[in-house]
Amino acid sequence: MREPVLTAGALMVMLGITVALGATLPFAHVWIVELAVAGAMVATILWFSMEVRHEPPLVKLFAGIGFFWVGILFTMTLVDYLSRG
Repeated sequence: MREPVLTAGALMVMLGITVALGATLPFAHVWIVELAVAGAMVATILWFSMEVRHEPPLVKLFAGIGFFWVGILFTMTLVDYLSRG
C-alpha cells in the first residue's frame, strides 16, 4: 500500500507545481518547465501506476512506442495550432 500512496503524493506535488506555475507565470518561458513536469508525470504513471518496470522487455518496448506515438500526435497538434496564429 506504500507505493500507490507515494505515487499519488508525487503526482499531486507535480500537479501543484504545474498549477502554481500556470497561475503566477514567474518568467517568460514557463511552458518549458511545465512541459518537463508533464513529462515527469507521464513517466511516473507509466513506471509506477502501470507497473511497466515489472513487465518483460517486449511489453516495455511497446509501451514506450505507444507513448512516443502519443507524443508525436501532441506535437503535430501543437505545431498546427501555433502555425495558425
